[in-house]
Amino acid sequence: MTITDAVRRRIIGALVVLLAIPAGACAQFLQPPPTPFAEVPAPPTFRQEELDQLLAPLALYPDPLLAQILMASTYPLEVVQAARWVRANPNVAGPQLEEAMQQQPWDPSVKSLMAFPQVLAMMDANLEWTQRLGDAFLAQRPNVMATIQTLRARAQSAGYLQSTPQQTVIAEPQAIRIEPAMPQTVYVPIYDPSVVYGPWWAPAYPPYVWYPPGYVVGAGVFSFGVGVAAGTVLWGGFDWHRHNVTVVNVRNYNTISRTTTTVPRWHHDVGHRWSVPYRDPSVRQRFGQGPQPGVAAREAFRGHVLQAPRSPSSRPAAAQPPATPRTPRAPAAFEGLGRGAEIRGFSDRGHTSRQGAAGSAPKIPAGGRGRR
Repeated sequence: MTITDAVRRRIIGALVVLLAIPAGACAQFLQPPPTPFAEVPAPPTFRQEELDQLLAPLALYPDPLLAQILMASTYPLEVVQAARWVRANPNVAGPQLEEAMQQQPWDPSVKSLMAFPQVLAMMDANLEWTQRLGDAFLAQRPNVMATIQTLRARAQSAGYLQSTPQQTVIAEPQAIRIEPAMPQTVYVPIYDPSVVYGPWWAPAYPPYVWYPPGYVVGAGVFSFGVGVAAGTVLWGGFDWHRHNVTVVNVRNYNTISRTTTTVPRWHHDVGHRWSVPYRDPSVRQRFGQGPQPGVAAREAFRGHVLQAPRSPSSRPAAAQPPATPRTPRAPAAFEGLGRGAEIRGFSDRGHTSRQGAAGSAPKIPAGGRGRR
């Protein structure tokens, strides 16, 4: 047998083997390797309907006050402590209150709200809403600020947002600003979110009506409380076009140099968050917080566990929360967020009350539901 015959036999044997392999099996060897699947972006933490519902009670507040509320909402436990201090010291006001603010260990945004006890009481009484507001602000700040502008445009179209002796409404391209008419005096508006924006567009997520203590039924759909001489206390503002919150008055912001010549942006301080978990996974990663625990997270939010975070903080050594913190009571006015059917019942009751009062808004006790 020659070498040529041996080679011929091998070729014939290889052909026989190849012919025995199914065509589909051969094709997979000829195909290029599959490309990896495109990464699907994670859904937003809050849907647009939820953002509308969360922000409806605040969107028409003056810009300086609204900025402070959004910042302070990212520190819910310190909001509870500040509200407790204000309740225990109701007669401290004016320069004495400003001096007392500087002595407190909380974030400057929380301390500034001590001048607005009704706002602070609302955030304390509706703690679940406060935390959700802060979570939305940290995870979806551009969406939050865009939602505020959309709500303001709706209120303006409905005829309820306009300049008054208490506030100045400034319509700019793609932004509506609300500033105090007198810089040193801030008036907190009181309004019914289910009316001022026109017919509500998300029946499953209706806004809840909340009125401060002392509100008089029949005062109108949109009114103002007593003016607060707190112009120097508020140092926050908005850069609406860049979707940033800015620090416009460095006097009361203890982490900004007094000699700065630019308007810095506000940054969340994880040192004042304590053990309250962040809702959004990307926010948890950004601020060095691990996967959200289950029972431990719930206990921390209720005030049972108060541990300082591992990341560095500018908190003074003596700035420790009370050893036995108060367990916040269950949220009241905003506790039904996302439970449309239940809230619709309360909303319908409110509309019935308004009709019975000849068009006036119902009175709902501060921090609680309206009772019949």
